[in-house]
Amino acid sequence: VQLQASGGGLVQAGGSLRLSCTASGRTASAYAVGWFRQAPGKEREFVGAINWNGARTNYADSVKGRFTADRDNAKNTVTLQMSSLKPEDTAVYYCAAIHSSSNYVVYTRVSDYPYWGQGTLVTVSS
Repeated sequence: VQLQASGGGLVQAGGSLRLSCTASGRTASAYAVGWFRQAPGKEREFVGAINWNGARTNYADSVKGRFTADRDNAKNTVTLQMSSLKPEDTAVYYCAAIHSSSNYVVYTRVSDYPYWGQGTLVTVSS
């Protein structure tokens, strides 16, 4: 699976952005998607994840209630709607995928995901 993340940019604190992750390649097999971010000098961290059919999601405590993941399998696209953005949300955001048809498991670890997109920069100014 090849992934292309887009939608990053510069936004003021309190604003919103919508990231997209478009998949190509082996998309006929069910896959779950995770969102991660990496700020300068920090480890890559989990942000949110969605299972193959969108029925299950999971979010880091730091973004819960502000970020929402969704997907349109007909378009092979997963989105991350980010609202009430804070300066500490500034990072490069990555989408990642793992082949999974589970209705229950949502993967949250970097090491769970074999496929990664190239990242898109989100900058939140104060």
